[in-house]
Amino acid sequence: MRVVVLAAGYGTRLHRELEAERRAELRALLGTPKALLPVGAQPLLSRWMGLLGGRVADVCVVTNELHRRRFDDWARSFPGVRVVSDGTTTDQGRLGAVGSLHFAISHFGIADHVLVIGGDTLLTQDFRLPDFLQTFRDLQATRASASLVLSYQCAEEETSKYGILEVDEDGRVTSMKEKPCASATTSRRACPCLYLLSREAISLVPTFLEEKKSAPLETKDAPGLFLSWLIVRCPVYVYEVSGRFDVGNVTSYLECHSYFQNKEL
Repeated sequence: MRVVVLAAGYGTRLHRELEAERRAELRALLGTPKALLPVGAQPLLSRWMGLLGGRVADVCVVTNELHRRRFDDWARSFPGVRVVSDGTTTDQGRLGAVGSLHFAISHFGIADHVLVIGGDTLLTQDFRLPDFLQTFRDLQATRASASLVLSYQCAEEETSKYGILEVDEDGRVTSMKEKPCASATTSRRACPCLYLLSREAISLVPTFLEEKKSAPLETKDAPGLFLSWLIVRCPVYVYEVSGRFDVGNVTSYLECHSYFQNKEL
């Protein structure tokens, strides 16, 4: 199994909000990639490294050319982490999350199961990665092409912020709706960007992008768009968690930072 961290975004919304901030401690974060923002006592991405804890030998971080040096500096503390730039320098030229995943699997020749981690995502501390990995192994024993994704219950008013999963009685995903209004689905299962994609699913990433090559970026950017395409081709199942943090703006960043800071007291 490999790990690919998607960290090639430009964080434009967060950047705009930080520019407008009067608090010096927040303005000091200008230019910091979201995956390297301090969360409690350490960078966000370092928390993922702590969770991985040597269980995966190969971790690939996809960033952009603008932030590459920041990630190179960070990675010196983590032998085995490989940082690669997708070559983009602006938000307008970004590849999108699925494009970044494709870049990583092509660049490193990955043909294995892949744990995909969103570089702006963290989970509440009751999440146990070993249990998640074991669930995937158990699933693979009977369904070799199956992938495993996370699910947690969000509030009704939050459905329009996230990808929402609909599942059957066996926990298999039957539909993935990208930021639907609450009336468009009875499900409140939000899906954070932590996917364990089978090698069969990974092999379909180029096909997805080829089908979408003439389409606007917004139709192939978010990883949930690939997931909604995948579920009719390979089985995808859910693993329940209690909650997540999605660092997309100042408010969500401060909530995440405060949560982990309090846990460290």
